[in-house]
Amino acid sequence: MTDDIFDKANRIVVKTGSTLIAEDGMPRTDWLARLATDFADLRARGKQVILVSSGAVALGRAALGTHTTSRLDQKQAAASIGQPRLMTALADAFAPHGIALGQALLTLSDTEIRQRWLNARATLDTLLDAGIVPVINENDTVATDEIRYGDNDRLAARVAQMMGADLLVLLSDIDGLYTADPNTDPAATHIPVLQQISSEHDAMATGANAAAGVGSGGMVTKLAAARIAHAAGCSTIITKGNRDRPLAAIAEGARSTLIAAAITPARAREAWLMGHLKPEGTVLVDAGAARALRGGASLLAVGVTGVLGVFERGAAVAIKRENGEVVAKGVTSYGSAEILHISGHQSEELETLLGYRGRPAIIHRDDLVCV
Repeated sequence: MTDDIFDKANRIVVKTGSTLIAEDGMPRTDWLARLATDFADLRARGKQVILVSSGAVALGRAALGTHTTSRLDQKQAAASIGQPRLMTALADAFAPHGIALGQALLTLSDTEIRQRWLNARATLDTLLDAGIVPVINENDTVATDEIRYGDNDRLAARVAQMMGADLLVLLSDIDGLYTADPNTDPAATHIPVLQQISSEHDAMATGANAAAGVGSGGMVTKLAAARIAHAAGCSTIITKGNRDRPLAAIAEGARSTLIAAAITPARAREAWLMGHLKPEGTVLVDAGAARALRGGASLLAVGVTGVLGVFERGAAVAIKRENGEVVAKGVTSYGSAEILHISGHQSEELETLLGYRGRPAIIHRDDLVCV
């Protein structure tokens, strides 16, 4: 089943923990080289792969002369030292495969505020389209306790949600979910597949991974991440990462837990757009644009005839015909003033009109749903 899910997945997010990346303050170069080989194989199969990697703090601690980073300022200082070391180690591992990496440090606001969410997604899409592997970590140097994810399991799930990923792989120090903590209960039974996550499963996760001494996540956070991904139509695999070729091992049947999504990312996004966006304004379109939208096209400036209301880029808007007929709902790439300025114009005219190179669509087809 896991082999099938790799075959069907087009966009995959892989998360690695600190214990896999670092040991005694140094990068685990042999393991990183094997992970890079897995990424190269997936890319050769036409997959787009994103890496969410912990390890900056673990790699930066030694330079501070401490083995702990309990204070926020210590953790942030260690992250600032360790992040370039992390990227250097990853670049060295991926270089033999001719794979270039791009770094993205995110905070909670980048996936919670729509404007920043659009910016982050556009950047990552551009990297993927250029054949670059994005490497994502939480921006520990600037994030505070009040605006942090707190662990990269949830960050990886938010990235999977934002990027419309089909599959999230959480590489851990345990090979999936058990009915009890296998570290303390010899009768614990492994659970290979879940369709839903219940409070009963949360109770099973308590205490699991308790032996992990470097990272900040355990099985509880992995299930929380899987819930986020599941709601976004993204399946999740939880498995042991400290294996020779950890991703290849999954396809070969290595023990793991699959939390299977019931719907696709596209269907999940449509449901979210349909049911959870309260319009902040209205974009009026002509008949040709309305037909194009219903045919699966993006909304271009040439088909816009007017705007109702004042709103910023990233706003949720209704798309209507001038007779009041609601055509669609979506998240706009431009504010109301800019849309008014470019309405009725061809896409190639936008840069001259705006004074900068904006996005070709006012609302991309991935960010709208017809009603």
